Amino acid sequence: MRFDTYDPEHFYDELFQSSQTPRPQGQVLIDKIHRLPDGELLQRQRAAQEALCKLGATFNVYGETEGTERVFPFDVIPRVISAQDWNFLEQGLKQRIHALNSFIDDIYNDQKILKDKIIPRELILSAKGYLLPCIGLKPAKGVWCHITGTDLVRDSKGQWYVLEDNLRCPSGISYVLENRQVMKSTFPQIFKEIPIQPVDEYPSRLLATLIHLAPNTISRPTVVVLTPGIYNSAYFEHSYLAQQMGIELVEGRDLVVVDGYLQMQTTKGLQQVDVIYRRLDDDFMDPTVFRSDSQLGIPGLMEVYRAGRVAIANAPGTGIADDKVIYAYVPDMIKYYLDEDPILANVPTYLCWEDQQLQHVLANLDQLVVKSANESGGYGMLIGTQSTEAERQEFAQRIQANPRNYIAQPTLCLSRVPTILGEEFSGCHVDLRPYILYGQDIYVHPGGLTRVALKKGSLVVNSSQGGGSKDTWVLCQE
Repeated sequence: MRFDTYDPEHFYDELFQSSQTPRPQGQVLIDKIHRLPDGELLQRQRAAQEALCKLGATFNVYGETEGTERVFPFDVIPRVISAQDWNFLEQGLKQRIHALNSFIDDIYNDQKILKDKIIPRELILSAKGYLLPCIGLKPAKGVWCHITGTDLVRDSKGQWYVLEDNLRCPSGISYVLENRQVMKSTFPQIFKEIPIQPVDEYPSRLLATLIHLAPNTISRPTVVVLTPGIYNSAYFEHSYLAQQMGIELVEGRDLVVVDGYLQMQTTKGLQQVDVIYRRLDDDFMDPTVFRSDSQLGIPGLMEVYRAGRVAIANAPGTGIADDKVIYAYVPDMIKYYLDEDPILANVPTYLCWEDQQLQHVLANLDQLVVKSANESGGYGMLIGTQSTEAERQEFAQRIQANPRNYIAQPTLCLSRVPTILGEEFSGCHVDLRPYILYGQDIYVHPGGLTRVALKKGSLVVNSSQGGGSKDTWVLCQE
């Protein structure tokens, strides 16, 4: 397979400036692929997918009747990001996380940003992710959002935009680590020829972030990963990260509050738990405070947390920043808390709760992407350019019934990367989810999860909607 007939068309292509003209960061990779014998690349593609299957890199799809687990589709043509581009993204992400952390702390405590009317109070009070039991909380070391996955896209001009923030239980990092492991076995020589930043230190960075949350008086804190269980869509990742960090993977039934402390039930008796990396939504964490019907949480957990006897990452209440209506105000947060202009721009966003913007959205549904404020995974979304009249009418009714719950954005021409479809290269749309850890300082992990739409022309990259992934190569500074 060669790129002789590959055409980037009018899209921004991550590997090619134009037909037959690679970008500087992609030149060595493309030359290497062109030197492969006929059929070799397809053979390596099949081998890579089989390797991921053997590694157990799966995800669960709710509501599927043919089985709960699927192997995450993988394409061996990587996305390559220059050192200059990455430096820009790193600065922008650090700025954004700093502002978001300040915002979450503020709205659960002093509420200065509401008193100064930068964000309307009613938007916060009506947000599904704003949790009244979290008012007055002071998380360990002043950090709320310890692990963040921020979704980025690039438009037809190559400009980066933040698509959304994921601060509750962001997933996908396990695929980043597994993809790299598979790529090293698929193209072992190329990692010696191209200066690619490594990704394998993420588990140790994550563990250091979690240990940092423990009280300074505890010399060897006990850290656990709290999972909802095997039927959760990201269970593979929960078990993978626990194994990589060398800590226990637990469910709510394994933990109990005794004498004001969180204890883990072991074969040797009870053991105190000091830090929880929770992969459980807030609603299910403590049935005495949130959902009383939850069988997944630990009764009394929030009382122990509020007393400072256990740390939780991410802190309860961070989901307020996942609200796509609140997302629209992040540039204002950056200006308010940091007195800086945003480095990374938001996608232009229409807020349906404002009457004038609502009318514009309803009149242009065939051109816009409409999203529900609290849905994820590609659900609750309308892509106007690919919708039917009936679908648009249905969404118009939904929006009018609950305008607070919807935003709309222009349909961006997402950047593309050459992808193997069948036995040829096709340009497929991608996004990028870098992972940011906030412990002693803010650390942006080099690369992230590149998700790719595996249907030509599709803009939906979510795994639950048929998308796949690619390895993300961040080049070292020359």
